[in-house]
Amino acid sequence: MTQLIHSFPEFIQNAWNKSGFTSLTDIQERAIPSLLENKDIVIESPTGTGKTLAYALPALAKLDPEVKNAQVIFLAPTRELAMQIYEVCQKFTENSGLSGASLIGGANMQRQLDKLKKKPQYIVGTPGRVKELIQNKKLKVHEVKTIVIDEADHIIEAGFNGDVEHVISATLKDRQLVFVSATINKKTEDWSSKLAVEPSIIKVDKQETANQVTHTFMVSEYRDKVDNLRKLIRHTPGIKAIVFINSSMKMDEFASKLEYKKIKLGVLAGNSTKQDRQNVINDFKRGKIPVLLTTDVATRGLDIPDVTHVVHLELPEDVKQYVHRSGRTGRMGKEGIVVSLVTKAELSSVKKWTTNINVPLQKQLLERGNVVIEDIQKYTSKKQTPQKSGKPANKKPATGKKKRD
Repeated sequence: MTQLIHSFPEFIQNAWNKSGFTSLTDIQERAIPSLLENKDIVIESPTGTGKTLAYALPALAKLDPEVKNAQVIFLAPTRELAMQIYEVCQKFTENSGLSGASLIGGANMQRQLDKLKKKPQYIVGTPGRVKELIQNKKLKVHEVKTIVIDEADHIIEAGFNGDVEHVISATLKDRQLVFVSATINKKTEDWSSKLAVEPSIIKVDKQETANQVTHTFMVSEYRDKVDNLRKLIRHTPGIKAIVFINSSMKMDEFASKLEYKKIKLGVLAGNSTKQDRQNVINDFKRGKIPVLLTTDVATRGLDIPDVTHVVHLELPEDVKQYVHRSGRTGRMGKEGIVVSLVTKAELSSVKKWTTNINVPLQKQLLERGNVVIEDIQKYTSKKQTPQKSGKPANKKPATGKKKRD
């Protein structure tokens, strides 16, 4: 156990040990000390590097079980992300005497009011619902010492920044503000600087994280992409793949083609009902379905463990989107494979993006029923010694040691 974890209350140490973690990630080691000192912080770290525990553990460690009011508020742009944060908080406050409430838009308001009557010490919610409950004087925030804004860039993109500012303005001025994102753009930086007091920026670059993800491409005519995806799935035992397309308008078309080819899959679209979304996510997490067909919007905030493959059935618009999608595999130091199904004209985009993020790009093809990744120098972003033969990729990527959340 690291010295930082040993400094936390016993209930956090017990939960840490129970989870089987052995060490902190880079972002956790860098962020936790500053967060414990109540400094305003901006955290930028790639998807899957342990940001949730980086901000949650110090916030939970500072809670006073004797104070029967909200002391920390975690805000997230989506219901799914809010619920994942809430589940982490529940796990790490077990047997602590602390309680929390999830306040999420679209959920039953009366149940949330009943939760607030129990005087929870931490709140996890979406900005609009938390703002509404504060305005209606149902949520008291005079004891709030910390506000965490997760996926701050997506909050701005979704237009929730006004709701967040209302929540912040309702609290005392000496409270701590924490802005978190996989990527901090100029808008997010300006917004955090406006609201926070001389915030420290803690950043972990992609190249600083353990890179266990293999980036590959398969050249395909557009009309053959679905069939090549079928072959990839059929010849990869144990595959657990998130397949991305660019628009919900094509969702039925692609889903029908895959189902016709006997591929068992779940569909996650932006217009899916809350219950349908949850059912599909649960089935995919439990391994009942090996393939999740989705769009970028529909997967925001999702944290699904043990995803072996990310497949770009349709290429994203830019490198930022490519990184966000690809970050769904290889989480927490585990291995993963990213496959871009590209036409000859699209290949240049993938080469440019992988060069931009400084990762090798390798060619993937089918040979005699095996999926083979060719480690060929001309496809890589850095000079490497070419191998004489390809390496089979039809095994489920090894998970390695479980290190952290």
